[in-house]
Amino acid sequence: MAEDVFKALADPTRRHILDELVERDGQTLFEICTRLVTKHGLGLSRQAISQHLAVLESAGLVRSRRQGRYKFHDLDTEPLERIITRWLKPDTPGGTP
Repeated sequence: MAEDVFKALADPTRRHILDELVERDGQTLFEICTRLVTKHGLGLSRQAISQHLAVLESAGLVRSRRQGRYKFHDLDTEPLERIITRWLKPDTPGGTP
């Protein structure tokens, strides 16, 4: 699972998508595409952004939900928290692994 997270984070476009979801969670594909063009100058097709979102969702970093005819994308930081605590959480009370 952690490998999927690292692979998902390796792509700069996917990191931009995550940045946009941090700034404003619950965006549609159209909103994400618009923000990527206006803020980052990324003129990718909706299909390309959708594929990036699928990779992020597969890694557990993005959740999608349908509401009526719209699909909203939300950031899920839980996979990142697991990775961080792997190295930052001490195994013993004295603080040494």
